[in-house]
Amino acid sequence: RDGDTVQMGIGAISESIGYFLMDKNDLGIHSEIMTVTHVELVKRGVANGKYKSMHKGKAVAAMIVGAADLQFVDNNPAFELYSVTYTNSLLTIAAQHSQVAVNSTLAIDLTGQAAAEGLGPNMYSGVGGQMTFMMGAMYSKGGRSIMVVPSTAKKGQLSRIVPMLEPGSTITTPRQYMDYVVTEFGIVNLQGKSQRQRAEALISIAHPDFQAELTKQ
Repeated sequence: RDGDTVQMGIGAISESIGYFLMDKNDLGIHSEIMTVTHVELVKRGVANGKYKSMHKGKAVAAMIVGAADLQFVDNNPAFELYSVTYTNSLLTIAAQHSQVAVNSTLAIDLTGQAAAEGLGPNMYSGVGGQMTFMMGAMYSKGGRSIMVVPSTAKKGQLSRIVPMLEPGSTITTPRQYMDYVVTEFGIVNLQGKSQRQRAEALISIAHPDFQAELTKQ
């Protein structure tokens, strides 16, 4: 929404969302990683931080990806970098009004638990800031958290929405902090829902090829 402060996690899907925000107004940026699209939002005047409750007028992060326009960022007072222990602090994130966290995951089970670091004993990524940003956005006044996930993996052979995560999978974001979940088949909000209602909601946005088996499970 206009005036929101946005965090986007690493990954092609969550980062590309920035290109669909170019028609918004007065966005803010508070993120662990300053993505290519974050920088573009500042360049185009879309992200000016006008309504941020902390670091007003500044795009804040702990690091900037190398593919971003670093010449534009260099010595630009619109950008401020801080220690990751500050940017990723739950208290810092929650204090920012209308903080929106956008992240992705490898798999999500029917209760809403997200495994973004690995599946079973296989590790794909590090801890990162997903959990604190998802939690902090929900504690933020007017904030929201959004989990974006492709409905399938391995060219459509596997569903990323699963009855249960593989044994040994690390829970990156626990179910009580799962807010909005988005696939290419729809959007659901899990807050306030029972476990059965959560399952029904997530099945409704799973790939149609897997909905019958997920319902059976």
